[in-house]
Amino acid sequence: MTIGLAEKPRARHKMGETLDKVRRGLRKPPSYILERLASDAREQAEKVLGPRRARRFGLNALLEATGAKSLEQLWSQLKARSYPALTASVSPEEYRHICPDDFERITRRAEDALAHRVDLLGSGLVELGTEIDWHKDYKTNLSWPMHYCRDIDYRNPERRSDVKFPWEVSRMQWVIPAGQAYLLTGNETYAWEVRQVIEQWIAANPYAYGVNWASTIEVALRILSWSWFFHVFAKSKAWSEPSFQEEFLRNLYLHGVFTEKHIEKSDINGNHYTADAAGLVFAGLFFGECTSARRWAGRGWDILAEELPRQVYNDGVDFEASVAYHRLVFELFLLPALYRAALRLTVPEFYQDRLARMARFTAAYSRADGTAPLWGDADDARALPFGPQKIGDHRYVLGLAGCVFAPDLKKYFSGSREEIFWLLGKEAAESLPRLERPAFQSGSTAFPDGGFYVMRNECDHVFVDCGPVGLAGRGGHGHNDLLSFEAVLDGVHLITDCGSYVYTADYAERNRFRSTAYHNTPMIDGEEINRFVAPNNLWALRNDARPVVRKWDAADSMTVVSMSHTGYERLDPPVFVSREVTLDHARHALTISDHVQRQSGCQVVIPFHFSPDLRVALHTAECELVHPDRCFLFTWNGTEGWAPELVACRTSPRYGVTVPSRKIVFRMARRSISDIYLNVKISRSLALLSNQ
Repeated sequence: MTIGLAEKPRARHKMGETLDKVRRGLRKPPSYILERLASDAREQAEKVLGPRRARRFGLNALLEATGAKSLEQLWSQLKARSYPALTASVSPEEYRHICPDDFERITRRAEDALAHRVDLLGSGLVELGTEIDWHKDYKTNLSWPMHYCRDIDYRNPERRSDVKFPWEVSRMQWVIPAGQAYLLTGNETYAWEVRQVIEQWIAANPYAYGVNWASTIEVALRILSWSWFFHVFAKSKAWSEPSFQEEFLRNLYLHGVFTEKHIEKSDINGNHYTADAAGLVFAGLFFGECTSARRWAGRGWDILAEELPRQVYNDGVDFEASVAYHRLVFELFLLPALYRAALRLTVPEFYQDRLARMARFTAAYSRADGTAPLWGDADDARALPFGPQKIGDHRYVLGLAGCVFAPDLKKYFSGSREEIFWLLGKEAAESLPRLERPAFQSGSTAFPDGGFYVMRNECDHVFVDCGPVGLAGRGGHGHNDLLSFEAVLDGVHLITDCGSYVYTADYAERNRFRSTAYHNTPMIDGEEINRFVAPNNLWALRNDARPVVRKWDAADSMTVVSMSHTGYERLDPPVFVSREVTLDHARHALTISDHVQRQSGCQVVIPFHFSPDLRVALHTAECELVHPDRCFLFTWNGTEGWAPELVACRTSPRYGVTVPSRKIVFRMARRSISDIYLNVKISRSLALLSNQ
C-alpha cells in the first residue's frame, strides 16, 4: 500500500511545512541563504541530470572514471587495497578462543539474514519475504512511492508510518553477520545470498529514485556496508561473475557521486553532515587514485577535520546533547581515521586527541552493568556494527580507543571484545585485559562544556544534565532535560530518563518524550523549559534556557553539584528554579534539593521516574523502592502543601519500544508562597531488607 494523504490534510501539512521553513530561513545569515538558494538550484538541475547521468554510466564510463583498462583489472586493484576492518578468513576455533560463544550468535544471525528475517527499531521479528519491498514500513504495511528522491515527503503526521524502517533495512547492516559467517566458515551460500540481496536492492532502487535516496546519510552509510561486503566477498565464487561485478561497482561508485552532489550541509551541521563526509572518505579511499576518488576522500576528510572540533566540545562531549548520538558520531569520526591509517595516511594529533576525549566521556557515562543513560534522542544508529552487545552498551568504545590512540583506557575496558576483533583484528582484541572486574575509573567527573556531571564510585553512578540546548542552541537531538538526572545506587538502577521512543512515526509521541514533563526536572505552569518551535518541527527547540552551574565539588566523601537555568525567567512574572544534587559515597545516598522562587502564584510539578525493574509502594511520608535483592527508601520534606502521587508512566529503552513503569509526581498548587522547597532523599533501607 502506497501512502497517500487526504488532499486537505496534506495541503494543510505542506502549508505548515512551507511557512515553518520560511520562518527558519529568515533567521539564517544572508551567506547561508544565498548558498541554500544555489544548492536548491543545483538540486533542481540534478532532478533531470542525475538520473540521466546514472543511466549512461556503464562499464566504459566506470573504467574511464577509475582509470582501469578492464573490469578484471579494476576488481583486482580494488580487492588488493587495504581496508579498516577484518576481511580475512578466521578459523572458528581461533575466534571462539578470543570471543567465546559469539560464533553461535553469528551463525544464528546469519541464518536470519539469509531468510530475510529482521528485528529492527522495535519491530519484533519480521519476515521481509523472498522479494524484499525496500520501500515499505513493514510495521504498518505502508510504502513510499517511486518518485524522485527530493520530491518524496517521508514525514507523514496523519499516518503512523516510520520511514526509518525501510532506511534501516536498506543500510544492510542486518546482513553483516552473513559476511562474518562467511569469513568463519568459507560457506559460499552466504556469498550467494548477500549478492542476491544487493542485486534486489539495485533493481528496486534506481539512482536517485525512491525513499532510500531521500536522505543522503542513508546513501553514505550504505557505502560503509557495501565497501565491507566487497572486501569480504571479492574472492568468492559467488561474486566472480563479471555482470554482477560491473553492476555492484557501478552502483557503489554512483553512491559516491550522489553523496558528493547531495551533501547535507547547513549553517550548523550535525551527524548527517558527518556521516556524509565519512561516506565520501570511504568511497574515495575505496576507489583509490582516480580523480573523483581523490576529490571525495580529500573533501570528506577536510570536512571531518573541520567538524570534529566544532561538533565535539573540548571536554569530549558531542554537541547534539544525546548519549546515543555521541556514540554514533564517535564511530563516524573514527572509521575514516582508521581507513586513512590502514593506507598509511596521516591522522593529525588533534583529531586523535579529540576522539580520545570522546571515549573518556563514554567511560564516565557507561555504568558497570553495561548500560548508558537514556539521554536525548536514540534511534539505534550505528556506523558499521559487528558485536553482540545490547544497543545501549557503549563500553566497546573504550577498547577501540585504547587500542588505537589512548592506551590508558584499556584498563577500564569491559564488555564485548567482538567489535574490537572485527575492526582492529586478533592482536588488538587479545591485548585487552581479561578481568572479571576492570580497573575502576575512580572519582566523579565534570564535563562543563557539554554540561554533564557524573557522580560515581564503585557502586553508585549519578548522571546529571546542566548543559546547553543541543545542536548549538537549535535543539537537534537534545531534550528539555535541564537539571534532570539518572541514578544508580549500590548497583541498582533507581531513577531513569524516559528515553526517546519514535521520530516521524508519531508526532505527538515524539514531542511527549522530548518534553519537560518526561524528564526528572521541575516544570512550571505546564510550560516547556525551552519552547517547541512548532508541533511539526521535531528537531528544534527555542534556546530559552541558559544553564548555570554554581558549584561542583567532587570530594572523596561527597560529590555536590548546584545548578539552575533561566528557562522560566521569560514568564510574567519570572520564576527562578534551582537544584542541588548530593551523592554521599559512604552511605550510597542521594539528596535532591529543589528551590523555586516566584513573585505570585504558579503551579510547580516535579516528577521522578523510577526504573521499570522496581516494585514501588507509596506511603504517607515515604516511598518504598524494592529490587529483588535490595531495598531503598524515597523520602521527602520541604514546604507544606506538596501533594505526591504515584502514577503510571512509560520508559523507552530503545527506539520503537516502551515498557511500563511508575513515577512519583510532586505538585504544588498556585499559592502565594514566594519560596518553595522540596528535598528528596534516596537511601538503602536495611529494615526493609530484613523483612523480605
